[in-house]
Amino acid sequence: MIEIEQFSCLSDNYGYLMHDPQSGATATIDTPEVEPILNCLARRGWTLTHILNTHHHFDHAGGNLELKEKTGCTIIGPEDDAAHIQGLDQTVNHGDQIAIGAIKLDILNVGGHTKGHIAYHCPDAHVAFVGDTLFVLGCGRIFEGTPAQMWQSLTRLAALPAETVVYCAHEYTLANAKFALTIDPHNQRLQTRIDEFEALRRDGKPTVPTTIALERETNPFLRAADPDIRSRLAMSDAEDVEVFAEIRRRKDSF
Repeated sequence: MIEIEQFSCLSDNYGYLMHDPQSGATATIDTPEVEPILNCLARRGWTLTHILNTHHHFDHAGGNLELKEKTGCTIIGPEDDAAHIQGLDQTVNHGDQIAIGAIKLDILNVGGHTKGHIAYHCPDAHVAFVGDTLFVLGCGRIFEGTPAQMWQSLTRLAALPAETVVYCAHEYTLANAKFALTIDPHNQRLQTRIDEFEALRRDGKPTVPTTIALERETNPFLRAADPDIRSRLAMSDAEDVEVFAEIRRRKDSF
């Protein structure tokens, strides 16, 4: 059993607490803002035992030291980003498995946004915390990696079971939706989802989480093999990674 609390941080970040009721172990996925994390812990009566960093950017690791000082928690993060993450106690790589109480988490290399970006996947609960690699209808900017690396990372996430619930780190959905329609305008499922998202945001509700199944159907960054998208981009004979790179290039200047 796993309990997950989602809450807003900063201007458009989401924070997550993951709790194992059996042992009492509780992890925060990244540390975007300390006060909302502490408030959620207090509201639920949980004690923070772990910080799980996905990558080194300040809105994901900036609260590490303050939370460690206040709680004595253990900080786990990606080895390839370790030089830029404060307070790390343990580093992990692709293929490793860690335990937060009884919760088993597989470490996935999803580099591209940063070289060492990782995701935390719990197969037993069908959930994945993906940081800034995959968003609803979008993906992260490629700051340190390459298009090939990011495409490999997105392909790895897309290969997870369809029912996997995806917790990403930002509320970027409506902006992503506007761009997605320029790439995949005839996708009826995409248009239906956008209507749903607009209604959610009007009511002040989050569009996150999503699922792997939904993103496979509607996220243009996972759909480089789609014939309609390829035709629209005049790239019918291109490799998937080349199509993805073109979509990412267009989004960067959108």
